[in-house]
Amino acid sequence: MITNKPKFHALSLLLFALFMLLMSYAAVPLYKLFCQVTGYGGTPMVSNATTISGDYGNIRIRFDSSTKRNSPITFKPQMKVQNVKIGENSLAFYKAKNKTNEALTTMSVFNVTPLQAGKYFNKIECFCFEEQTLSPHEEVEMPVSFFIDPSIKDDKFINNLSEITLSYTMFVRENN
Repeated sequence: MITNKPKFHALSLLLFALFMLLMSYAAVPLYKLFCQVTGYGGTPMVSNATTISGDYGNIRIRFDSSTKRNSPITFKPQMKVQNVKIGENSLAFYKAKNKTNEALTTMSVFNVTPLQAGKYFNKIECFCFEEQTLSPHEEVEMPVSFFIDPSIKDDKFINNLSEITLSYTMFVRENN
């Protein structure tokens, strides 16, 4: 029985290590799902609805973009500010251009500020979290379809909010 004890401990440690490895791979998609469902950390909710009827007023959406310093791409919103009706579907575009002579693979991540507004910012369609390959000197327009949930007016902390910022950061995959 004593000779089996070290084997049992070794097997237990191996299984634990494999479990932790699997959990490390599952952490990113699970966290992304958690943020989309709860609006945690300024992550917009993902919705299938396109418009909610009623007059809930307007809100200004400011669009922001960033890339790494000396990036081989340019990335910017086509419009800096857009006034939208709360509850109505809106469409905005970002433009990316590959400034190099080789194909580049990019990915974008986003955030909404103020953070409390993230749960009311509903994206219907977006280019974020998807790899996009840009050919040499290619320029593309990337749409973002969204609406602001009218229940933002019921939130006592931000019901008088006049502006929400949607910010995207585009990264270039290092091993292109």
